[in-house]
Amino acid sequence: MSQGPRSGLAAVSSALLAMSRHLEVRDVLKTIVASARELLDAQYAALGVPDDHGGFAQFVVDGVTDAQWKAIGPLPRQHGILAAMLREAKVERLADVRTDPRFEGWPSAHPEMSDFLGLPVRDGDEVIGALFLANKNCPKPEGGCGFTAEDEELLSILAQHAAIALTNARLYERSRELTIAEERSRLAHELHDAVSQKLFSLRLTAQAAAALVDRDPSRAKGELQQVAVLAAEATEELRAAVVELRPAALDEDGLVATLRTQIQVLDRAHTARVTFAASGFRALPAAQEEALLRVAQEALHNALRHSGAEHVDVTVNRRGGGAVLRVTDDGGGFDPHLTRSAGRHLGLVSMRDRASGVGGTLTVESAPGKGTTIEMEVPGG
Repeated sequence: MSQGPRSGLAAVSSALLAMSRHLEVRDVLKTIVASARELLDAQYAALGVPDDHGGFAQFVVDGVTDAQWKAIGPLPRQHGILAAMLREAKVERLADVRTDPRFEGWPSAHPEMSDFLGLPVRDGDEVIGALFLANKNCPKPEGGCGFTAEDEELLSILAQHAAIALTNARLYERSRELTIAEERSRLAHELHDAVSQKLFSLRLTAQAAAALVDRDPSRAKGELQQVAVLAAEATEELRAAVVELRPAALDEDGLVATLRTQIQVLDRAHTARVTFAASGFRALPAAQEEALLRVAQEALHNALRHSGAEHVDVTVNRRGGGAVLRVTDDGGGFDPHLTRSAGRHLGLVSMRDRASGVGGTLTVESAPGKGTTIEMEVPGG
């Protein structure tokens, strides 16, 4: 095997253990590319999971800074060497990828790459990804590739285990989604049954009171008191249901981790680049964290569905004893005053209600052609 900084059986074992430790797909992908780059001592590594539309559902890189990645632009399409690995399902080891006839160039901000080693990640007969490395840190033979046959063999072993780890992570996420869906369906049925019964009783009691109000005011008063009791009970049923329907991930992982996971999913699912950063955030009361999450989701929905943005940035930062959420996009923007007068609120009323409901404030900055920034601030608990 090549003599990189962590070559040998111990390094391979460490990489495989790291992959098996993660259950979230994005974490597995990141671990695979980081392990591959370190094991083969390359400057760059990447793993792309193809979608069904000529692009990549997920694309993870290692060796490229966040600033470089942002400057590169949208995710690559399935073309050139990447397409060859996915289509032909064979290893590609090249002395200089730029001289290969299939090379189609890359964006101006893309780092220069020369020697290249890539191979498909397969689950049985299905190609579920393409793993590649570039620029091995070693003296290059004249006209030759820095990556060796031993490197190719090592990467093949890693790719086989990567396929297992990725498949397991996908199954875990799917199982979790089904569990959450089943639980929410159960709660919805319980909510419907319990509250419907209460509201039905409330309606009958109110009708009885209306019938008695003229001929037996005393009994009518008693019926109205029962209406108040039933209304209070229905309110409690609803409150209990809302608590149970609070996002499970928020209870388990907290606001920052929940937002990060959801934004990673959106980044993979949309052509727009969606990023997330948090600084100094401290846990807040449950109601405040849920309000921040819901406003972030609504703002992201607007940005990704309606604005035509290429980049959407989400940040959560500490401010005093509380926190501030900011969702910024570079989309088409809008005039908030005209939107309100036209009756098209884009969820702004709901977002403002959520903010005020936890003692917070919501501000919207936007103009046609200028993008949009939505900021929500909540006080400390």
